[in-house]
Amino acid sequence: MTTHSLVVPGARLHYEVRGEGPLLLVLGSPMAAAAFAPLAEALAGDHTVVTTDPRGIAGSPVDDPTQDSTPDLRADDVAAILDDLGAERADVFGSSGGAVTGLALVARHPSRVGTLVAHEPPLLELLPDAAQQRANIEDIIDTFHRDGLAAAMTKFMTNAGFEVNAHAAPVTPEPSPQQLADGTRFITHELRGTAAYLPDIAALTRGPARVVVGIGAASGGLITYRTSVALADRLGVRPVEFPGDHGGFLSAPREFADVLRAALSTSV
Repeated sequence: MTTHSLVVPGARLHYEVRGEGPLLLVLGSPMAAAAFAPLAEALAGDHTVVTTDPRGIAGSPVDDPTQDSTPDLRADDVAAILDDLGAERADVFGSSGGAVTGLALVARHPSRVGTLVAHEPPLLELLPDAAQQRANIEDIIDTFHRDGLAAAMTKFMTNAGFEVNAHAAPVTPEPSPQQLADGTRFITHELRGTAAYLPDIAALTRGPARVVVGIGAASGGLITYRTSVALADRLGVRPVEFPGDHGGFLSAPREFADVLRAALSTSV
């Protein structure tokens, strides 16, 4: 693995490169490069895999900490990374907010993407109850300012469809200062813009990029299952089922990588 640092307007981006073969960008938001390492290793035998820390997260500091992170801004960052690599185009896998970044990348820089696999993008504006979801997001942000990060994340996870017992004793270690900083930035400067993103369906369907929608086999109770189905319906495509739930690449990276390879190689 090699690590790289790239200065872009308003930020310095950290990204990592592994393997050999066709170029594949793996995007999260707010999830950073480190969380995708097992998946990247599983793909590196036949792909050059690029993982990134999105602006303002982990190793990608921003000049103005009060600036919001929007899908369009992050998409331009990805295009800058492609420029830094000397690559005209690449395939892209994005999960959650990273999938929203990928959709913005296709809309803004369509010639830079071969195939985008958008895994469970939280496109709340596509849902019939979008107004209620908008209010829920504002309540999560208000909860952060009133009660702190832990309370806000509990509401966020509950709204997403995960079973959370706010009164149970914690079973995970105390978050590190970096995790606290990243969580704070996500709630205060990233969540609203990502959840409010409305994809440009015309841009996503006219090419030349191909868009694949991924859904976790165990994600049926999650809000991202609903948003993914809604996106697939609008694009007129059949969703591809991936192992696990919203974080299936964490629990079964090799199996997940096999499905991703197939999704990238299947023509339409």
